Amino acid sequence: MATATISTRQNIRLTAQRLFRERGYSAVGMRELAKEVGIEAPSIYNHYKSKDDLLREICFDIADQFFEAFKAIDPEEKAAGKKLRSAIKGHIHVIAGNLEASSVFFNEWMFLEEPHLAQFKKLRHEYELKFRDLVDKGMKRGDFKTMNTKLVTFTIFSALNATYDLYRTNEKLTEDEISENIANLLLKGLKN
Repeated sequence: MATATISTRQNIRLTAQRLFRERGYSAVGMRELAKEVGIEAPSIYNHYKSKDDLLREICFDIADQFFEAFKAIDPEEKAAGKKLRSAIKGHIHVIAGNLEASSVFFNEWMFLEEPHLAQFKKLRHEYELKFRDLVDKGMKRGDFKTMNTKLVTFTIFSALNATYDLYRTNEKLTEDEISENIANLLLKGLKN
């Protein structure tokens, strides 16, 4: 059976994700990254202009995946609970498929340089508003009890964004078990 080979650029990114997650973005230098990849330090700049380029690619790629997962929600679905369940599962699916990159996305984004930092914050806010809109519509329809929408959305994201830690424990939970249980817990708290 043949093994898939990855490009040097992919290897740099995967290694960067691991190192940024393990040590933090600011503690990893480009020389160290090149050494881990097994290339000469100057060669790394043939693939990425800077460490910020790497961080930007990781963060914006995960953001794009979150938006794509949200687009997969059935636009014909009327039940707010079903739509929110789909959004929750889509969010967890992105995290489960990108554990190291997700960790970097959640914990290292603040090191982005301008103008990318402002763009990233705007994207995060837009994504949060999509969830907030689902919750708000569910409350207006009577599917959910009336509560502070911002607080509800904050609680949902607090639960969802920490799920990557579940995959690093000795618990042998599948993505489906995690997403079903979290969706059930969150939706139960919203129901009238």
